[in-house]
Amino acid sequence: MHSPSRSNRAYRNVARVLRPILMVVTKRDWRGTEHLPTDVGFIVASNHMTNVDPVTFAHYLWDNGFAPKILAKASLFKVPVVGAVLRATGQIPVYRNTTAAVDSLAAGVAAIEAGEAVAVFPEGTLTREPDLWPMAGKTGVARLALMTRAPVIPVAQWGAQDLLGRYSKWFKPIPPKKITVVAGPPVDLDDLYGRPLDNVTLREATERVMDAITALLEDVRGEKAPAVRYDMRKAVPPGEKRVGGDHATKPELP
Repeated sequence: MHSPSRSNRAYRNVARVLRPILMVVTKRDWRGTEHLPTDVGFIVASNHMTNVDPVTFAHYLWDNGFAPKILAKASLFKVPVVGAVLRATGQIPVYRNTTAAVDSLAAGVAAIEAGEAVAVFPEGTLTREPDLWPMAGKTGVARLALMTRAPVIPVAQWGAQDLLGRYSKWFKPIPPKKITVVAGPPVDLDDLYGRPLDNVTLREATERVMDAITALLEDVRGEKAPAVRYDMRKAVPPGEKRVGGDHATKPELP
């Protein structure tokens, strides 16, 4: 097949290695490709269940003509080999809780304005929801969307967790696993454009994106997600007791 027109040599070389492997170890159920814009830069936002789903997500986009610029945590860029690949293929490091965070946002905006597909996992990390439903998202995707007014395409993935379980180190390529990836229509954010980028606006936009992803995943799984979305900021880790409000926890003595 032809490589996406926006892919560089490094990206094409990586695809030549990974794509044949993915074609063998997966059975692909890909839907909703008609919703992926072909004439403008856009944001594509997916749920995040396992460390392998960025690869299956990229495979879906690559085979449909896009070389995604994925927002990935900055620590990955320091990992030998992995970091070199990320840099060579033009992925975007996300610097969390630092003054460099604005650089990540600026890089994402620049990529969208250049006509790229910018891939985002709004949850920011693997979901902690016990049954792998999407948890509460971070507001970075909303900020990026409202600053650029670019289309936000929601995507649901299911099946990648069978290749590599959440937190697992054991890759299970045999037998080939069914990977379902479904894109939906753009999330409607029109009424939020022009409003101040305060927490209320950013949370509203984020919730709409997460609602769209969750609805797609409900259809794929044939189940209903929990009525209240899991929120890491409010959850209490096992063995800890909440004191003094939502964010204060105190380890219990054994």
